[in-house]
Amino acid sequence: MKRQSISFTRPNDEWLKDQVDNEEYSSKSELVNDLVRQARKQQVQIDWIKNKLDKAESSGFSNESKEEILNHSKALLKNG
Repeated sequence: MKRQSISFTRPNDEWLKDQVDNEEYSSKSELVNDLVRQARKQQVQIDWIKNKLDKAESSGFSNESKEEILNHSKALLKNG
C-alpha cells in the first residue's frame, strides 16, 4: 500500500480521532480509505444517473417506467 502524508483541518482531524477512539475504525488510514471507497461508489452512481439524464435529454423520452428506473437505482445502491 502506498504511504501518503495529508493534512486535515482541526475539526476534521478531531472527527477522525473520535471515530478511531469510538472503535469504529482501527486507524485514521482505515477510515480515510473507507471514505474514499464510499466516494468512489457514489461517483459510479452519479455517473449512471448523469448518463441516464444525458440520454433522456437527447432522446426526448425514456421507455422505462418510473418503477423500472427506481428499481434500477435501488439495485445500484444495494450492489454498489
